[in-house]
Amino acid sequence: MPKLSEYVEMAASDYLQETGNVELEPFWIAEYFLYSGVQDDYPRQDLVTFHALVQKTLRKKAERAGQDARRQLEKIARFAKQRHKP
Repeated sequence: MPKLSEYVEMAASDYLQETGNVELEPFWIAEYFLYSGVQDDYPRQDLVTFHALVQKTLRKKAERAGQDARRQLEKIARFAKQRHKP
């Protein structure tokens, strides 16, 4: 049985792959909750709390991706400046 945190990570990754969106759709997460086995493995877990956990993970992933992109752009800019110096 996967840990709840693993279900949260899987849900966030699946949602990003399917939609490319950071704001979690309630219908999507409800289906995931029912059909992925979360409800079977964690019968005391409620959907609202699971939704909040997945939404938080989605925001963290988006924030990290933005930071990585900015770092890469900064590297490119530094490299371009070094090449154009006389």
